[in-house]
Amino acid sequence: MQQIELNINGRDYTLDVEDNETLLTVLRERFDLTGAKPACQTGDCGACKVIIDGIAENSCMKVAKKLAGKKIETIENLSTPEKLHPLQQAFIETGAVQCGYCTPGMIMSGKALLDANPHPQDFEILEAIDGNICRCTGYVKIVDAIKLAADRMNGGEQ
Repeated sequence: MQQIELNINGRDYTLDVEDNETLLTVLRERFDLTGAKPACQTGDCGACKVIIDGIAENSCMKVAKKLAGKKIETIENLSTPEKLHPLQQAFIETGAVQCGYCTPGMIMSGKALLDANPHPQDFEILEAIDGNICRCTGYVKIVDAIKLAADRMNGGEQ
């Protein structure tokens, strides 16, 4: 066991972690933050994406003890009970959500992109979601959702 400090969704925590415990396990089992989904467990599908220090990362591939001092943001941090994040709203409006399993990871990849580049081109959106697999939709509606959210977040269409 090793004691580490993490900042999760803006709050600081001190916790003991096992040597090989993943961030995905810590988030889901210790904090009941279940938006990041366990799927491939090999870093190939993106269902477990979270934002670590501004970068969308697969939490299934991150050993928690190596993340001491990092800032971690999960899908649970994006909305309030009263209001969805513009990305979440855009995913609903464009029909970019079907089964929903990949959606949190897609949204976190989109958020990391928009935080770094508020005016992305289509190819930049495709690059940002390249590590995310969706077996239900096709990616057109997902790209449309990220573009719609970007436009709204930049004062465009309401």
